[in-house]
Amino acid sequence: MKMVSWNVNGFRACLNKGFADTFAEIDADIFCIQETKMQPDQADFSPEGYVKYFFSAVKKGYSGTAVYSKTEPVNVSFGLDGKHDDEGRVITCEFENFYLVCCYTPNAQNELRRIDYRMEFEDDMRAYLLRLNESKPVVLCGDLNVAHQEIDLKNPKTNRGNAGFSDEERGKFSELLDSGFTDSWRYQHPDVTGVYSWWSYRFNARKNNAGWRIDYFVVSDSIKDKIISTDIYTDIPGSDHCPVALEIDL
Repeated sequence: MKMVSWNVNGFRACLNKGFADTFAEIDADIFCIQETKMQPDQADFSPEGYVKYFFSAVKKGYSGTAVYSKTEPVNVSFGLDGKHDDEGRVITCEFENFYLVCCYTPNAQNELRRIDYRMEFEDDMRAYLLRLNESKPVVLCGDLNVAHQEIDLKNPKTNRGNAGFSDEERGKFSELLDSGFTDSWRYQHPDVTGVYSWWSYRFNARKNNAGWRIDYFVVSDSIKDKIISTDIYTDIPGSDHCPVALEIDL
């Protein structure tokens, strides 16, 4: 099974930058999207052979997630058990053998203005994933807005303490992994450097590959040995993020 996740930084804009061709070429069984920045009726992309689910923020033009799947889920839920629902950040698709959770984690913002909310979200998400994991393995994907290790961004020294590379955020990601989950790409590429999934639009960051790896597929430890391959499609344009992929035998 092939799964892809992509923060498109505005789905309507990405649709005008070749998204449909990329979607068709990748041919994923499940394709997850973050930062749609739209309400469901503001764009129509309905590829044949897929069911689709959108979860939009109350605030228009902000946040939002979506899932396209070739297999219709047994059940679909939105949000975290009634928490953090206003920003459209989490879609959970239950399949026969696993849960798929598409997530757009809140950014802590400049000077960590939103770090308290971010920590609350992290704790609630971890508790939610652990509850799901009690009944079926979990695949969590999305823009998790954290570079976990120094090798996950180009300039760790100058970014230490900034949003996405604060000790608090990195610590919460470690807590998640320690509770029974695996960062699939790092599991397969433990020492690889210089591969990122997000680049600032400023300072020619993408051209200079001054990026961050903040987009993930995190899986339950019980299925990490079923991982076949992981990819980060650094050459695909259309957003300030690039798609990431997981192929796994489920």
